Amino acid sequence: MGKTMAYRCVECGWDSPRWVGRCGRCQAWGSVNEGQRQSGGIASQAPVRRAEPITEVDAASARSIPTGIGELDRVLGSGLTPGGVVLLAGEPGVGKSTLLLEVAGKWAAAGQKTLYISAEESAAQVRRRAQRVQALDEGLYLAAETDLGAVLGHIEEQSPSLLVLDSVQTVSVPGADGVPGGVSQVKEVTLALARVAKQRDLAVLLVGHVTKDGAVAGPRTLEHLVDVVLTFEGDKNSELRMVRATKNRFGPADEVGCFELTETGIAEVRDPSGLFVAHHEEPACGSCLTVCLEGRRPLLTEIQALVAPSPANNPKRVANGIDSGRLAMLLAVLSRRAKVKLGNKEVYVSTIGGARTCDPAVDLALALAVAAAAADKSFPRPIIAFGEVGLSGEIRRAPGVERRLGEAARLGASLALVPLGSRTKIPGLEVIEVGTLTQALALLGLRGKPKLELLDTA
Repeated sequence: MGKTMAYRCVECGWDSPRWVGRCGRCQAWGSVNEGQRQSGGIASQAPVRRAEPITEVDAASARSIPTGIGELDRVLGSGLTPGGVVLLAGEPGVGKSTLLLEVAGKWAAAGQKTLYISAEESAAQVRRRAQRVQALDEGLYLAAETDLGAVLGHIEEQSPSLLVLDSVQTVSVPGADGVPGGVSQVKEVTLALARVAKQRDLAVLLVGHVTKDGAVAGPRTLEHLVDVVLTFEGDKNSELRMVRATKNRFGPADEVGCFELTETGIAEVRDPSGLFVAHHEEPACGSCLTVCLEGRRPLLTEIQALVAPSPANNPKRVANGIDSGRLAMLLAVLSRRAKVKLGNKEVYVSTIGGARTCDPAVDLALALAVAAAAADKSFPRPIIAFGEVGLSGEIRRAPGVERRLGEAARLGASLALVPLGSRTKIPGLEVIEVGTLTQALALLGLRGKPKLELLDTA
């Protein structure tokens, strides 16, 4: 087959017949370099393995094997699948390498040979971290390589059942276009490892970098080539870490695992709801509890609000852990529909424990917290509230009502405000349905005569 010269963007893989200074797809400057493109047809050939009826295919080899870390198994489905390729991406310093090193240590301790390839650190550096997180085991083999050929050679020599590569963007392929981390290089590395994984029933864990926008670095095809894509998230000012599945061929793609970054490694947080709730000796003004869904997992979260007079013409609106645009919309609804005067007041809203949520169902709790802060009132007992607030002030139904209320009852809540039509009853939990924001405010005495006893903190 003949080859023709072409130009390709190293950022997104866009092809051009001539050199241009700016990519026509991703608009990156100086990213279009000269490469080669094959042309011509491909002749058919005898298949390596004959096709067989699906009923005769042995499915035992695709059964998942637990990693020994329950929260990670929860996200993966039930563990690592032989032949599967998992990509774990996250910001620098979030704990990706530490988590996978613990997985490698537990895998080796279970009697499975494990190969850990470090393309960013020396073997001595990885060994020191393994000692700190107690991941030392004779079944864990360690090598520092940046060449794909050497990586494949280690696989042939050791025949492991698990390969951890840290990271896929720093491994190079001699002879391939581009530089390590570029489109062509990352694609070639991933294709080669995926091919070996399927041939040898080898579970592969790849560490990936992210861009400043939080997306997986490298070509978009990287996420299509792997079987599972996980993102490791966490605030640098908080010890809480979350693993989310954005793609999973072997399990649910909406699960979340919770971890805590400690001095001795990554610790599982099996019951994270307590991290997002403050313990008050007395009822707190401007505070309301809600249950948000992180994937399919209900998490009890406390929202606090502070409303203060402002001498400025443009009062501040500050949101921490909640989308600022969402807060601005709810303040407009409170002012226009519920007649809560906020035009000349500063509003500060924050979640507890560094929680970040984009669940629209927290609207009702957020609105109640702001209204209570504006009225300088507190609730005598913890109140759970969830439901999306529309622009006309209506409360819309939220998904997972039964799971949310079950979590609230498990943690001892006694009263919950839910959208109209939820039709869910939980033993020991008083559930009140509300159709509008005005109705919810009136029920709690934040507008008119209260139907529930409230405490005035003024």
